[in-house]
Amino acid sequence: MNSSSISNPVIQNPVLKGFNPDPSILRVGEDYYIATSTFEWFPGVQIHHSRDLVNWCLLTRPLDRQSQLDMVGNPDSGGIWAPCLTYSDGLFHLIYTDVKYWKRDPYKVAYNYLVTAPDITGPWSEPVFLNSSGFDPSLFHDDDGRKWLVNMVWDHRKQNNRFAGILLQEFCPKTQTLIGPVKQIFKGTDRALVEGPHLYKRDGWYYLLTAEGGTEYAHAATLARSRQIDGPYEVHPQKHLVSSLGHPEILLQKAGHGSLVETQHGEWYLAHLCGRPVNGKHCTLGRETALQKCVWDDDGWLYLEQGGMLPVVQTKGPAGILPAPFNAPVWNGHFDSPELDIHFQSLRQPITQDWLSLAERPGFLRLKGNEPTVSLFRQSLIARRVQSFDISVETTVEFQPTTFQQMAGLIAYYDTENHYYLRLSHDETLGRALNIIATDGAASCEILEKDIAIPATGAVNMRLTLKNAALRFEYSLPGGNWQIIGPILDGTVLSDDHSHLGFTGAFVGLCCQDISGLHLHADFPKFVYREGPRVEAGVNKDKAHAAAPLLVQSGIPLPISTQA
Repeated sequence: MNSSSISNPVIQNPVLKGFNPDPSILRVGEDYYIATSTFEWFPGVQIHHSRDLVNWCLLTRPLDRQSQLDMVGNPDSGGIWAPCLTYSDGLFHLIYTDVKYWKRDPYKVAYNYLVTAPDITGPWSEPVFLNSSGFDPSLFHDDDGRKWLVNMVWDHRKQNNRFAGILLQEFCPKTQTLIGPVKQIFKGTDRALVEGPHLYKRDGWYYLLTAEGGTEYAHAATLARSRQIDGPYEVHPQKHLVSSLGHPEILLQKAGHGSLVETQHGEWYLAHLCGRPVNGKHCTLGRETALQKCVWDDDGWLYLEQGGMLPVVQTKGPAGILPAPFNAPVWNGHFDSPELDIHFQSLRQPITQDWLSLAERPGFLRLKGNEPTVSLFRQSLIARRVQSFDISVETTVEFQPTTFQQMAGLIAYYDTENHYYLRLSHDETLGRALNIIATDGAASCEILEKDIAIPATGAVNMRLTLKNAALRFEYSLPGGNWQIIGPILDGTVLSDDHSHLGFTGAFVGLCCQDISGLHLHADFPKFVYREGPRVEAGVNKDKAHAAAPLLVQSGIPLPISTQA
């Protein structure tokens, strides 16, 4: 087929659903990549792949060694902030921030690093430390061969603007160090909170794209340009390239923090973060990634193709590119493979056999109990993103606790201060028993006044359903009907917009705790994640839910380290 006869496909936003914020988009040849923030989830940085900007597949997570990323003890929503993915000199370059302290003013502790790889799937190098003057660093490869680092600078002084502007400094690839003077090149606009800088060059102009307004409903992507890389920069005639501020009626809210890509046929697209509130406020899926087609005007300024600043749900795909859907392998939800599905991540620490094993009992995921769900250190927890407003998750747990300090089960998780947990434990009077632990704003307690006693041995089936903001747990015993346990729970607790400040999104997963220190294990034969709509099945009062399994677009399976 002649490429000129190919009609434009339609890009349906968001292209990366669920928690996938701060997109850094890159084209190498005919391949497109988007890197997104992962915060406290390990391995660090998600990279999705596409060949048509329409169909995307989760491909890899580069920061898979503790020598690259040591987040044990990092705060909630610390860790990986705003990566930047570029390609030059036969190498992929990944810049990232590891945030160690951020919630309480006036200080932030944030270390900026660079890793490189000859192939997008690795192996990725050991990290090179760059600076710690701020966060959201980005690397620009100029056409004269020089390389430049830009990042926002954090000013802790009370009398000053904390988001103090964008810094520029040259990077030497031979010495792997920053060299020469540091210069502030941009202070932002009256939207304030300038961050997330990326540099581009076109027709002799340097274009600086930044994020402003804070990563909530006042968010925006701001464009400025200069004939010299170090400024002065003039701001776009409409100031912002994209923003949803003042338009609660549109689907894609929080639009901002973006990056640009040029197709092989000269078209331009903006990748930007967005959020989809379920009730006008709470984005339970977290911040997601969308694409907008852009056009240049005769004065050399970039605009959204539809005009204005508002993001659209559907945008025109690139011309002259054949559709390239992925043949997505279907994971059946059973742990019958020696490797975990790529959608799983752990909290802060590498996945190692001292706390997780797929080999000790073939056909089962074994979790060895560690610290409680409020720990910032070593939890035995494995989870995946929620990527639909209508999901169900089913699992089965085999667990023989002998003390109330031993627990295992199914969890809906935002962070250490906000989650719901259907746990199996031991009660001195009842023996094995079930209850739901609700943690909201760091306050944690069992929901049911009394535990529900279950037989002393045998498996327990657990199910979680989440539809918009309504979350519910159920359980059943082998051969029995599903039984609802506890009330309908408020799913907005799992959002950035709850009564706390955070930057991630809802996860569902499996976990095991042994606060006694004996590391008692729990075994799980399956974790079946489905996206709705659900269909009621059966004739009993407590009906089972049936749904078509999600087609999991897996790239490289997630390895389990043999090192403790």
